[in-house]
Amino acid sequence: MKALVLTEIGKKLEVKEMPRPGLTDEGVVIRVEANGICRSDWHFMMGDWNWIGLQAELPHILGHEFSGVVEEVGSRVKKFKVGDRVVVPHAHGDGTCEYCVTGHSNLCDHGSIAGTTYWGGYGRYVHVLEADRNVVQLPDNVSFEAGAALGCRFMTAFHGLVDQAKVKPGEWVAIHGAGGLGLSLVHIAKAIGARVIAVDINDEPLELAMEFGADITINGRYRDAVAEIMEITDGGAHVAVDALGVAATCQNAINSLRKRGRHLQLGLTSKDEKGKIELPIDLIVVKELELIGSANMPVSRFPDMMRMVESGMLQPEKMITRTVGLEEAADILVDMGEFKTPGITVLNRW
Repeated sequence: MKALVLTEIGKKLEVKEMPRPGLTDEGVVIRVEANGICRSDWHFMMGDWNWIGLQAELPHILGHEFSGVVEEVGSRVKKFKVGDRVVVPHAHGDGTCEYCVTGHSNLCDHGSIAGTTYWGGYGRYVHVLEADRNVVQLPDNVSFEAGAALGCRFMTAFHGLVDQAKVKPGEWVAIHGAGGLGLSLVHIAKAIGARVIAVDINDEPLELAMEFGADITINGRYRDAVAEIMEITDGGAHVAVDALGVAATCQNAINSLRKRGRHLQLGLTSKDEKGKIELPIDLIVVKELELIGSANMPVSRFPDMMRMVESGMLQPEKMITRTVGLEEAADILVDMGEFKTPGITVLNRW
């Protein structure tokens, strides 16, 4: 099969012919129709996150935001048949650990991650283990491209805002970083009924943020985002989100909160921070701020989000600014190192 392959850390991905995956009794083989190009792929390409144990054996096929059609079904699979349209939430659980059985499969002690612990959606075919637990039906009225947009950034934003930070209608939500994750946060927060401020250092993603529901945008390259948020909100945001994972966005998000505000950390760091960022501890204490981590989303929460997509309340397809083929996808990943890829780009041509 044709695939975009990581052959060397720090090197641009290459288009290669790779073996088509086999089939297990509990798995399905999916013909990928769309795969989102996520900044997480850039992190893996650059060798980031080895400090949290995320490393892949090379050569490796990345891609963790994919949807497609079931081509083969294992003998023990009960929920799927050949021809089903499906999407694959990228964080899988084994269904046995304490986190899985209490509804937090995204934190599974023995979990797997699409495109990381097994070959992913930059290949034309993907084998997903334990399909009954880790694959979701894609409704007929939701495109494969929209399904791909759901697989990581959108579901991560949904879980973070709805389940973790518990955003309420009317609250001020300040989103620091307006990449694919940030724009998904803007769209979902607005659908909840929040008042949304988007912060970035480039005008193009801020223009997209306005299209996707932001009430106010701030270019932090030229303006003091923290001071403006404090003034606009009369004391600070109720919820602030670091959607990027660099020191500036994390610290600015915390500093832009009102008393008893909630900081939601979604962005993961790169080599500059290596997982460690200085925090204003005294401010956290005297303002009684709450720091909330959030990772991916339990597969069990997908149906609730999907119903909102089916009804049109959430429109992940609006996040898609470009569709590309394999060669272009490799270039897009390189450009992500310099934040030159506004919106969500989806691979849909092999």
